[in-house]
Amino acid sequence: MKHSFFITGTDTGVGKTFVARLLLKHAEALGLSTLGLKPVAAGCSDHSGTLANEDAWELMHSSSVQPSYSEVNPVALLEPMAPHIAAQREGKEISVGPLAQHCRQLMNTADFTVIEGAGGWDVPLNDAESMADLAQQIASPVILVTGMRLGCINHTLLTASAIASSGLELAGWVANHIAPNMSVADENFAALEQRLAAPCIGRIPWEPWLTETKEHDLLNLEALLQP
Repeated sequence: MKHSFFITGTDTGVGKTFVARLLLKHAEALGLSTLGLKPVAAGCSDHSGTLANEDAWELMHSSSVQPSYSEVNPVALLEPMAPHIAAQREGKEISVGPLAQHCRQLMNTADFTVIEGAGGWDVPLNDAESMADLAQQIASPVILVTGMRLGCINHTLLTASAIASSGLELAGWVANHIAPNMSVADENFAALEQRLAAPCIGRIPWEPWLTETKEHDLLNLEALLQP
C-alpha cells in the first residue's frame, strides 16, 4: 500500500523540511521505500556543481528512492522570495497542472512519499494559481507544521480551515517549538489540540542539537499509516 502526504506550514521557516525528513527516516525504518519531493523552491545555491535548494537537497538525500535533483525539485528559483515573484524575475512561468502531474508520476515509484510545499498554504505560484491549488491537484492528505510562537493559534486555525475548504484531509499536525522563550507554550498547544479535529502526530521541543536517537521518538508515523 502506497502512502503520500503534502507537507505545509503556518509560515515559512517553521520546520517543514525537518518534519519531512523525520517522516522519511521513520518510514524507511519500517521497511518502506521513500521519496521526498520539493516541487517549487526559491533560494538556490551551488551544491556540488548543481544549482539547488538546500531543503530539496536534504529531502533528496533522505530518500531511499533516488531520482535526479531536477525530478525532486523541478522548479528551482535562484532568489529567496515568493515563488511567483522569483519566477517573474527569472523569466519563468510556473504552471500547476504539469507540476502536479510530475509529482503524481514520481509518487508511484515509492511506498511512502512526502511532497513539501514552499512557504505557507496559499503562497502564489503565478497570477491565478497558488500552492494550495498544487496540493489540491496532487490530492494527498495534508500534514500541517505549526511554528509554535506568538500568533500560532490564529495562523494554525486559519490554515486548517483553508485546507478543509480545498476539500483535502488534514491527516495530522506537528507542533514545532521554534521560539525558545515562548510564553504560555503549553496553553497554546492545548488550545490548538482542543480546536483541531486532526491528531497531533508530534510535539518538537526547542533543542538546537537534537540527537538522532531523540529524533526517532519525535513523530508518531504509525498513526498516519493506519488504514
